[in-house]
Amino acid sequence: MLKQTFPLSLIIGLRFFGLFVVLPVLSVYALQMDDATPVLAGAVVGSYAFTQMIFQVPFGVISDKIGRKKTLFIGLLIFIIGSIICALSEHIYMLILGRFLQGAGAIGAVVSAMISDLVKEEQRSHAMAIMGGVIALSFSAAMIVAPLVGGHYGIDKLFWLTALLALGAIVILFTMVPEAPKIIHSYDNIKVKTRDVFQDKSLVQMYITFLFHSSIMTMAFFIIPIVMTHGIKEDGFGWSRPELWKVYVPAVIFGILAMGPAAVFGEKYAKGKLVFIVSIVSILLGFMAMGFSHNAIIFIVGVVLFFIGFNMFEPLLQSYVSKFARVHQKGAALGVANTFSYAGILSGGLVAGCIMQHFNREILALFVIVLCLVWLFWTIRMNDPHARANAYFSLDTFGREKIMQLDNNPAIFEVYINENEKMGVVKYEKELIDEAGVKALLS
Repeated sequence: MLKQTFPLSLIIGLRFFGLFVVLPVLSVYALQMDDATPVLAGAVVGSYAFTQMIFQVPFGVISDKIGRKKTLFIGLLIFIIGSIICALSEHIYMLILGRFLQGAGAIGAVVSAMISDLVKEEQRSHAMAIMGGVIALSFSAAMIVAPLVGGHYGIDKLFWLTALLALGAIVILFTMVPEAPKIIHSYDNIKVKTRDVFQDKSLVQMYITFLFHSSIMTMAFFIIPIVMTHGIKEDGFGWSRPELWKVYVPAVIFGILAMGPAAVFGEKYAKGKLVFIVSIVSILLGFMAMGFSHNAIIFIVGVVLFFIGFNMFEPLLQSYVSKFARVHQKGAALGVANTFSYAGILSGGLVAGCIMQHFNREILALFVIVLCLVWLFWTIRMNDPHARANAYFSLDTFGREKIMQLDNNPAIFEVYINENEKMGVVKYEKELIDEAGVKALLS
């Protein structure tokens, strides 16, 4: 599984690194450009999410028609062009244009779909968790690199770095990623429709979780560099940009340390809801410190708490969407989840910019605290991602017709045939039946 998953995870990790690496310093950089305002700076931070949001589904459709590899190549090429425009920008609107193009290469859902193509059904959740972990690690590495490179050599160099890394991702794509096999799933009388993924309450709960997670992340990265440097309306600690590594390094270290236990408790011990609740509380406490503290040390503690909460989500989000989605909806569900995520990034940047332009960071912190409380209530009501399990049966032993007849049983969530592996897969409700019971039904 790792052989198929890691190269694709590395590609998406390098791309996300390119997006993340400018976040810690981008709002400060944007405010220094001609005609810049806090609102336009917020647009710079979140604008790439607008085109990501628009092109997620079209890129998925294109990948079905011309192939995953070709689509990934096109997306990476567009990202490189956008990065170069950002690097050459001298005006706020040119920077926004470059960020729009960076987002237009919307390959996130395509990578998830290709992992689903390459990885066996029973290993898919673990593969998604690996991808989420690589994204989280790229995020952590970006937090360290950004203030060091951007502070000493200029933030334009960060955009050149993102273009170079995207070029490396193209090399990985054509040298390490295998061609996807053709996997056929048999679903009787079911036509795949994107709107169907909104009819499952569990999936909708995950979409909103993506929205909360990404919007609050963008608000955090809008205020952290501003408050730590010159601030807005004389509300800042006066640090230089190269000194921002002192803020992000401890936050990254604690964030990475939190990822391991989160993945173990979320996947191995099926405590995903508890992990989410702890993460939200950590983010809430972090924003309390960042919003109301006038002491740099307490502010940094708030940043650390935010990073811990944010990183604890990363290994689980993609995995849980794939658990809730029916087999013929996984690509659509992941595409919609990514769309919600980018909608959160865009709205978070714009909201943070508006609040900081007209009010102050205390009001922004109060706004986020209210969001966290709503998010907490939403999570408590969320269905358990581990309430269902899969059982696998050989077609040669049990027969196609007998397996498909289980689809009418109320204890069975879904039944499908994996033609590529000559296997029937039965997803059952663990509260109603166990694997032995499913086998007894077949016998």
